[in-house]
Amino acid sequence: MIRRVILFSILACSLRADSFFLIVSGLGGEPEYEQRFSGWAKDIDKIAHTEPNAKVDTLIGPDATKVNIEAKLRALATASKAGDSLVVMLIGHGSYDESNYKFNIPGPDITASDLAGLLDKIPAQQLIVDMTSSSGGSIPLLQNQKVKRVIVTATKSGTEKNATVFARYWIEAMRDPTADTDKNEVITALEAFRYAEQKTAKFFEDQKRLATEHALIEDTGKGDGVKAPAPENGQGMVAGRFPLVHMGSVAALIKDPAKQQLLKHKEELEQSIDELKYKKASMALPDYRRQLQVFLVDLAKTQEELDK
Repeated sequence: MIRRVILFSILACSLRADSFFLIVSGLGGEPEYEQRFSGWAKDIDKIAHTEPNAKVDTLIGPDATKVNIEAKLRALATASKAGDSLVVMLIGHGSYDESNYKFNIPGPDITASDLAGLLDKIPAQQLIVDMTSSSGGSIPLLQNQKVKRVIVTATKSGTEKNATVFARYWIEAMRDPTADTDKNEVITALEAFRYAEQKTAKFFEDQKRLATEHALIEDTGKGDGVKAPAPENGQGMVAGRFPLVHMGSVAALIKDPAKQQLLKHKEELEQSIDELKYKKASMALPDYRRQLQVFLVDLAKTQEELDK
């Protein structure tokens, strides 16, 4: 029953909606990094193109300019709607000058402030995955409490300046079914983050090297970001509802119009349950259990209809 109840969780985020991907590979500075960064961007591009209703833009090498990035984001301000999702993934080197983060690209760099100004005008829910060095310095500038925006960074601050390996494991998370920890055939932003963060930490342990990057996630629009999102710190609820990759039967089901209304109701119930869990500490236990029971009964009935 539990397996059936969670199978279609999160799907309505994709119903009658488009998924937009903007993948940007910045300057490498050296041939090794140029090849690595462009290769990672191409890997993500291939995965993104398998997503239902996906619209993918990938900027690599001389195309990854500030003008082109700004043009793509401006276009999304009118092309996307509130029910859509946008995933922006930045790969390469970054820098931080104690006040602003910069993504290193051909020509003038683009700053976190530049990105924030453009992203704030896009109605779609957003996942920003900054996998560059110094990316932690972008968090305060990208935050916006009025927008459903998940921010993932490869480093915990702007002062972690070494080239990062986080992108390697983020790509693994998008490919590896084991990243889907609740086995509902949807890899969420939260699941991908946990997978990549743990794999990155293990990389430095196995290499017997001092870790020079510490990934963070932030999805409340405030705070410094955390390594371990949980109800106790308030982080992770939005990321846990953000579908990044769909797999197997779930990807096919999204395309079935006959199931769309049921899936929409299912997603609303799942969201209500998640919100209730985050409120549990401030509620009387009987009230919490009563409300949870109502949601679960409705959820089970909806699941039965979906399974017909």
